[in-house]
Amino acid sequence: MSIENRKTPISTPHAPAPAHTFHQGVRKGPFVQVSGQGPVDPASGEYVFPGDVAAQTTRTLENVRAVVEASGATFDDVVMLRVYLTTREDFSAMNDAYGAFVSEHCPSGVLPSRTTVMTGLPREEMLVEIDAFAITG
Repeated sequence: MSIENRKTPISTPHAPAPAHTFHQGVRKGPFVQVSGQGPVDPASGEYVFPGDVAAQTTRTLENVRAVVEASGATFDDVVMLRVYLTTREDFSAMNDAYGAFVSEHCPSGVLPSRTTVMTGLPREEMLVEIDAFAITG
């Protein structure tokens, strides 16, 4: 296997430290998968913006972007984002914050595909979790 096609972990101090069972992301060739990120301040490790899904969405996307960039890609290389919400009532506020962030960080004007799922999340304080798939040039 060539070194370019080896599966490699992605690690950055600019996103929350991952659990011991997975990496922040994995790259294989041009493909980058970012593990689900939440509204955690990477410096403190604390969950932030309790009860504010818009602010949590922005913080979560900042964490996703940090992992994408640590892989050598850009946020504009993201082709798919999956958003997990705890309640349908948060969709509009999440969508507004998401739209502002994604539009700002995709200078090509080609926004990533997206799936949004309503589900339970690992921590009670998490209103949103987001993972990403990117393909580099």
